[in-house]
Amino acid sequence: MLFYDCSTAPNPRRARMFIAEKGLEIESREISIAERQQLSADFLVINPHGTIPVLTTDDGATLTENLAIARYLELLHPDPPLMGSSAREEAEVLMWNAIVEAQGGHPIAEALRNSHPAFENRAIPGPDNHAQVPELAERGFRRVARFFDLLDARLSDSPYLAGHFFSLADISAFVFVDFARVIKMRIPAEHSATQRWFDTISQRPSAAL
Repeated sequence: MLFYDCSTAPNPRRARMFIAEKGLEIESREISIAERQQLSADFLVINPHGTIPVLTTDDGATLTENLAIARYLELLHPDPPLMGSSAREEAEVLMWNAIVEAQGGHPIAEALRNSHPAFENRAIPGPDNHAQVPELAERGFRRVARFFDLLDARLSDSPYLAGHFFSLADISAFVFVDFARVIKMRIPAEHSATQRWFDTISQRPSAAL
């Protein structure tokens, strides 16, 4: 297998943490978003969508989405389970992972890509250029604040997002919360449950990747 990574971007980090939590060693290749290597002719042959992460499998498949990569590796290497050990647990992991992506990852990207000069004409990932829309950045900041509230409400009732166990959903949320620093948003001081959860995950070796 070959893993196409970018050390500075949140979505590849999610896959990187998942791979590490599985105890796997997969050959990787760095693709620099800053240098727009994901839009090079060579990389677009691998992934025409021009996004990272990508996992090419031993049997020649190309997986371009975090959920697909995680599910593939989970089926090949079920221990430790990161997507639940029962039908209900897996459903809850997938539910919370989807919530985190929609309510956290997307708004952070919306705020960053529509406000930062580095993303001028690159407001949406992929091979096509899109102009920044300042109103979308403003909306993104508001949505990220709401995301922090959502997390704290859940984590006040549960040690991890999908229940009593660490999962893919926690990896996604942890990476997005950490990455929110790029838009100068951090865990609010009053959100003690989220801070406890974040500090706990920060101690895992995969969090250093």
